[in-house]
Amino acid sequence: MENNGVVQQLENEVRQLIRLRGIDPQRSPHAAQNLIGEVVTDYDGRALKGFVPPLGDLEAVSKSLYDLVVGFGPLQPFLDDDTVEEIWINSPSLVFISRLGVAELTNTILTEDQVKDLVERMLRTSGRRLDLSSPFVDASLPTGERLHVAIPDVTRKHWAVNIRKYIARAHSTHDLVERGSLTLEAAQFLNEAVEFGLNILVSGATNAGKTTMVNALAGAIPSAEHIVTCEEVFELNLLARDIVAMQTRGANLEGSGEVPLRRLVKEALRMRPDRLLIGEVREAEALDLLIALNSGIPGMATIHANSAREAITKICTLPLLAGENITDRFVVPTVANAIDLVIHLGHSRDGKRFTEEIVHISGRVEGSVIESSSLFKHDGFSLRRTPAPLPSLASGPTGHSPTPTEEPWAQLRV
Repeated sequence: MENNGVVQQLENEVRQLIRLRGIDPQRSPHAAQNLIGEVVTDYDGRALKGFVPPLGDLEAVSKSLYDLVVGFGPLQPFLDDDTVEEIWINSPSLVFISRLGVAELTNTILTEDQVKDLVERMLRTSGRRLDLSSPFVDASLPTGERLHVAIPDVTRKHWAVNIRKYIARAHSTHDLVERGSLTLEAAQFLNEAVEFGLNILVSGATNAGKTTMVNALAGAIPSAEHIVTCEEVFELNLLARDIVAMQTRGANLEGSGEVPLRRLVKEALRMRPDRLLIGEVREAEALDLLIALNSGIPGMATIHANSAREAITKICTLPLLAGENITDRFVVPTVANAIDLVIHLGHSRDGKRFTEEIVHISGRVEGSVIESSSLFKHDGFSLRRTPAPLPSLASGPTGHSPTPTEEPWAQLRV
């Protein structure tokens, strides 16, 4: 913008009036917007009389001031852009975005103080803190984006900031079919699998669309069910009527008050859930998840893995972190009986996300190896049915019947 000096002058004036009138821009954005309108109108009146330089596009100036005072300054245009999925700052002069799955370096140049001020404003409504004793933070922005920040001396020199947006979220498998992430045949099968209460593990790399897949699968959960979700930071956006959503909490300044994911899973079981959804399994909470699923509560969870088989191996390994008394002799058969399907997601270099494989776990264990079979597999062009028989859904979760079905799901409409 050519009149940057004028905008900065008006920003200082707006901030001074905000302090004088006791307005909180984050809590009262409309009041701040009205004040900005007053300041711009007053300046334009003086400009018409020749006392000050003209502003030019009043609407653009008002929007710029709003972004600076109420929004998140130079990052706000990226947050408003629906084609931008992620924003990350490696240093004040290196601001990147992911647009439609492809990373690009922006021409946005910040200062160290601007980065710190932006992070402070982002964390203001979250109740989470960032300091030398807590050099990492995960939080949600008021508009739902996920914020992650790391500061020195964990990072080498600069604050590392990552903002992940959740745009055009899929609320059903039909949405994934329209995007090309699923075929209609696979979507119909998954719809019935969810309806029957099969336990599903969604795996994939970072940014593969795991949360989006769980959100879409949840669209097939019967409306009468009571759903409880447990996440590190709120990401799922279910349209269900009967739902309780919980997120973790960090320790306070005294080092107490922490609520880890394991605690959330345990508390969720006291809420009489008909369906349990875990945002992401990373550590020992995998044990609590398996115990919940093995007790007859249908559920879904996500996990980072490079393939469906590696996801099975990982879900067998993570529970061992819960303590020395937990052994693979307990975990492996528990996984075999608790998990029914593994959906592995991938994404291409051009940013396109797709379902790479859908694997069925039969429930049988040979030695320490869990028997599984690939039901749908991506051949490089599309997701194809394999010759393996589909599991019978008549027995519900953990039925693990290897008998081929008459494929009643083929008659469903997504």
